[in-house]
Amino acid sequence: MKLSNGVEWALHCCVSLGQSHAPVPAARLAELHGVPPGYLAKHLQALSQAGILRSTPGPTGGYSFTRPAEDITVLDVVQAVDGREPAFRCTEIRRQGPLALPAEECVKPCAVNRAMQSADKAWRGALKEITIAELADTIDADSSGTAKRDVREWLVGSE
Repeated sequence: MKLSNGVEWALHCCVSLGQSHAPVPAARLAELHGVPPGYLAKHLQALSQAGILRSTPGPTGGYSFTRPAEDITVLDVVQAVDGREPAFRCTEIRRQGPLALPAEECVKPCAVNRAMQSADKAWRGALKEITIAELADTIDADSSGTAKRDVREWLVGSE
């Protein structure tokens, strides 16, 4: 499975937004992460349309969460940016070609479809168990406890 770059960018932006007490402009988030502002804005809009972020207009406006970071999962962000479609779509290849099975023999999904659906369910289940707040804490721990503080200070410096 391949996710878009937008998923990574959106997750990092969500972690950063969790450190702010005020809305953060899209351009500022793009600057923080070194990504193209126009492309990032598209993904922030997708997060807004999914109800994860709200956009506040005006000179002190920007993006902020609609609910606590503890209530937003990594899966929520992935689905907002890349959609809810499963990674695998069965085309019933077993019913094609010279050894094709007749439709009446295909009463249950094939083994390939079952394996892929099982993997998709496990992957989504794992992402649903991780919140943005937990992700931020893990990133902070990986940086010896400086990442969240550094982002907070950088964002405050922009106000």
